[in-house]
Amino acid sequence: MSFLFGRKTTMVSPDEALPGRQAQLPGIPDKHEVLGSRLQGPWPEGTQVLYVAMGCFWGTERIFWQLPGVVATAAGYMGGYTPNPTYEEVCTGRTGHTEAVLVAYDPGQTSAEQLLKAFWENHDSTTANQQGNDIGTQYRSAIYWTTPEQEQAAVTTRDAFQQVLHAAGFGEISTEIRSASEAGQFYYAEDYHQQYLHKNPGGYCNHGPNGCSLDVRRMTLEQLERSEAEG
Repeated sequence: MSFLFGRKTTMVSPDEALPGRQAQLPGIPDKHEVLGSRLQGPWPEGTQVLYVAMGCFWGTERIFWQLPGVVATAAGYMGGYTPNPTYEEVCTGRTGHTEAVLVAYDPGQTSAEQLLKAFWENHDSTTANQQGNDIGTQYRSAIYWTTPEQEQAAVTTRDAFQQVLHAAGFGEISTEIRSASEAGQFYYAEDYHQQYLHKNPGGYCNHGPNGCSLDVRRMTLEQLERSEAEG
């Protein structure tokens, strides 16, 4: 994918970031190609949104639209400074954004923990600013939460998965965890990026099981036991 464009691995400063533009990129589709839902909302009452980044957003988005309880997904740019950037601008490393995916979900059918299980198990969270041959700050691993429950899930699943990684002989997690309000606006990527691997089934993807598993059920039970003991 965009590993052909640039390999900037140092985060750009706000002063050095590209200026971008005021208006949203043209041609953003209204409907999700797979789920049939509204790409930019509104979604059913009670829907929650979590933003994740785990390298190229093509493969990331496909992982999440396949999960039960997910209402909509979208590819975009987040965590940087440039308003309404283009793909080419993001690939220069001069926007500060990472390739991110919006995940809108029904908390009655799934949970942040279940979504983050898929997050941790399907990319390498220990390689800062890199996923395989994709190198640059736009490929950094990140979780941008929108609720206190999501924040707690991000931290507890990270800590639990770090133990799994240590047991398997792997290194330290480098994933950025911030509130979505701190990370800044999610900017929808161009039309051709949305549900890319549905439109191009044989397209580039470097995501898949990393060989480490997170037992969310056991983790949840342990949390409950600790809470009861503390209470």
